Amino acid sequence: MKTFKITIVFLAMMSLGFSQTPSIKTEVLGKGTPIIYLPGFTTPGSIWKETINNITLKNEAHLISYAGFNGNDPIAMPWYNTIKNELVNYIKNHKLKNVTIIGHSMGGNLATELASTLPNHIDKLIIVDAIPCMRELMMPGVPASQIQYESPYNKQVLAMNEEQFKQTATMMAQNMTNTPEKIETLIEWIMVADRKTYVYGYTDLLKVDLRPTLNSINAKTLILGASFPNVEIAQSNFEKQYASLANKTIEMAPKSRHFIMFDQPEWFYKQVNAFLTNE
Repeated sequence: MKTFKITIVFLAMMSLGFSQTPSIKTEVLGKGTPIIYLPGFTTPGSIWKETINNITLKNEAHLISYAGFNGNDPIAMPWYNTIKNELVNYIKNHKLKNVTIIGHSMGGNLATELASTLPNHIDKLIIVDAIPCMRELMMPGVPASQIQYESPYNKQVLAMNEEQFKQTATMMAQNMTNTPEKIETLIEWIMVADRKTYVYGYTDLLKVDLRPTLNSINAKTLILGASFPNVEIAQSNFEKQYASLANKTIEMAPKSRHFIMFDQPEWFYKQVNAFLTNE
């Protein structure tokens, strides 16, 4: 009887392990140099397919999507760190070497973390409009300890009905691109997001400060910044926040908001291709 009970407990534990919801989903396309494509917050991995079609370097593309977005099942908090750890394991388990990571927004933060954690695996980074510490720009002087899941603002967003939330999503989308036909796409991505992931996942992001890790990164890095609200202010923010990152180049996209690949696609592809093919 004792052996039977132990077996039942073991099987239950195994079942829990195998049924655990993954924090990332992947799609692998092509053969060649491994490039991991990391999208931003609420954005599907498929956003990078147009970029893949315009890259001249033969590559094996690893498209990543996140739990809680684009119909993917949500996971428990902490959300951001769970995704980061699963990406680390993904690179190790697939024995990926000489990796390039292209990351937009939150994907740029994750790319930075991976380059710091796995310096012997990551050769190049392309960081697209991502800042190491968003909190410093949005809430200057506020420590991470003051950013909590249970806040009045979070409760307000969680309590919104669909129409109220769509109004919020619309205002956000209009501020992220200068390309009118892409605004509805951005709204749709926000609206299909799991609401708790949207609220608490963003709380996780506000806690992130990658500036102390930058001096441990060896990867050659291209930082592409949006010139919003103007190029002088935006470039100054990038230079200050990435000051301790050694091997970097910062280029500012003209007349672009957050989604540079929407607003200046040809400029974006030119920058990416030049960086990838320049040894």
